[in-house]
Amino acid sequence: MSQQTQMAKFSIGQVVQHRIFPFRGVIFDVDPVFDNTEEWWQSIPEDIRPAKNQPFYHLLAENDETEYLAYVSEQNLLPDITGDPVRHPQVQEIFDRFDQQLGTYRLRDTHPH
Repeated sequence: MSQQTQMAKFSIGQVVQHRIFPFRGVIFDVDPVFDNTEEWWQSIPEDIRPAKNQPFYHLLAENDETEYLAYVSEQNLLPDITGDPVRHPQVQEIFDRFDQQLGTYRLRDTHPH
């Protein structure tokens, strides 16, 4: 039972954009392979439905109208090149600092000193 696990191309804290749809976000979790419901997967139009055997990313996402949570396959993500922070209200709960030069967030230290 040797399933090939792909190394994630993107990392937690990285700001990315969707390859097809007009939204961007910051990654806050990564699944090594698809880990959502079959109904969710089937709801994606077949011509753009991603393969399940690749990393999937949980994003604090935003578009021009709103902020939300997104679950996106690696094949549908690109690095965000704007250098802009993400305005999602939950960013401050998970991350403590945005590095504009790198376009990445730093995870909050969850261990009390």
